[in-house]
Amino acid sequence: MIIVKLKKEKELSVLASNKNIKSGLGQSHAKIILIGEHSVVYGKPSIALPLSAVKTTAHITSLATKQILIECRYFSGVLTAMPESMHGLQHLIKYILEQKLLTTKLTAGIKIKITSQLPEERGMGSSAAVAVAVTRALYDYFNQSLSQQELLKLVNIAEIDTHGNPSGLDAATSASSQPIWMIKGKQLITIPIKLDAWLLICDSGIKGKTGEAVASVKQRLHDYPEETKKLLTKLEKAALVARTQLENNDVTGLGKTFSAAQQALAALGVSSPRLDNLIKLSLHYGSLGSKLTGGGRGGCFICLMPTEAAAQKAAQLLKQAGAADYWIQPLSSKENL
Repeated sequence: MIIVKLKKEKELSVLASNKNIKSGLGQSHAKIILIGEHSVVYGKPSIALPLSAVKTTAHITSLATKQILIECRYFSGVLTAMPESMHGLQHLIKYILEQKLLTTKLTAGIKIKITSQLPEERGMGSSAAVAVAVTRALYDYFNQSLSQQELLKLVNIAEIDTHGNPSGLDAATSASSQPIWMIKGKQLITIPIKLDAWLLICDSGIKGKTGEAVASVKQRLHDYPEETKKLLTKLEKAALVARTQLENNDVTGLGKTFSAAQQALAALGVSSPRLDNLIKLSLHYGSLGSKLTGGGRGGCFICLMPTEAAAQKAAQLLKQAGAADYWIQPLSSKENL
């Protein structure tokens, strides 16, 4: 009887201590650019769509030692030992703890565990999604309020380190539950989508090269200014037309707009032979219009499909043709956008 009593007291003690363990949770999700990639860098409008089913989660727990540990698929160890490729996230965490939440509040160590369903370098906003989730988790851990405006300012710290001159579109969409209409430095609003169609997002199987593609467009603008400006204007007009088509259930028209945008992006030199081939096949498999999404030179492409069944069928055929993975998203606001 004494042994049983002691065992019960020990169990109650453990339960009591567990209740005092602090934790923080932050989530975000993937994004894809429907239209306006590259031209958005030059002040043209762009439309991006949150992919709510493809999530990133950051979970923070207390440690007995005063260490800050990071655990994710690319690194496991102390914050100060993070690799150069993760400098943006390291900078963000340090800034939040030292400038915003203050290290005096950190009476014990913490472990930040990051779990992401997003593939890296596929134009789905992986770095921004991680930064959004970690920022939300830190503020949740310290029980601090966080406005959407402040969140985006903080995430931009990591995005500048990672991408140099980010448009802010990735961060805004990863933190939003609604589609985003954006003109860099001027306008960032949510917009409705009322389209009876489905979006098939396919991974080409090749990492996108956003930095390289952005630099090539910049160089092209310098070398061939008139021709390049015309292509950027085509992408601007495509975004303006697409917004109206999305709001008015013009599925056929949007498909044509997607294909016109892809032609302009290919002419800018940001597509690739593999993307071109898979996009061509997707049109043969029932897509109403297809285009690359994101920086290009690899990464993902999107296909406008009339039904979910058509999207599933095309996805399987594209996987057989070499696509690495796929996701299917409804484009109607009534379907949980």
